Amino acid sequence: MKRIVVLISGSGSNLQALLSQAEAAQLGGDIVAVISNKAEAYGLERARIAGVPTAVLSHQGYADREGYDAALMALIDGYRPDLVVLAGFMRILTPGLVRHYQGRMLNIHPSLLPNYQGLHTHRRAIEAGDEEHGCSVHFVTEELDGGPVVLQARVPIFAGDDEAAVAARVLVQEHAIYPLVVRWFCDGRLAMRDGQAVLDGKALPAQGYAED
Repeated sequence: MKRIVVLISGSGSNLQALLSQAEAAQLGGDIVAVISNKAEAYGLERARIAGVPTAVLSHQGYADREGYDAALMALIDGYRPDLVVLAGFMRILTPGLVRHYQGRMLNIHPSLLPNYQGLHTHRRAIEAGDEEHGCSVHFVTEELDGGPVVLQARVPIFAGDDEAAVAARVLVQEHAIYPLVVRWFCDGRLAMRDGQAVLDGKALPAQGYAED
């Protein structure tokens, strides 16, 4: 069983999806720790209810990102993870940390990458007049939200939708696809090779997995 460490900053709804799949023995690995940079993050309570160890490492008190990320890396490595999962961890990671976990760190982003990297994705999609939006699971690289995409899910944007409506629609899909991708990794089906996501030995297209 692969060892998984999850990093969060907030309510942890994607964490809950992962915890539920793990409890049902459908994740293919064990969540051995949940780490947050914010002590008030409700996701920590979700982890405690599930019996998963938690840790808090605030960025306050560190002079720079490099110092914080060095401490974070030491904390993560103490749990001996095979996979690090970012589930709403609201910090930009330093290149050194990203390289340390190259090929074994996943993130989920609320847009159809490469569209709308960064923040406020739902607002930007609405303002652009898009009829379709979604979410992407990708490997983490030094480029912000720029790592190879593994899987995407699409949702419609209807006339009159506000950010909250679109966000809620996207979140449902996030909860569906993130545990699936984690399961692929834990089952040995998914890897990152030569800067590409590879599933079952085949390089995935830029938009990730697509059924034949």
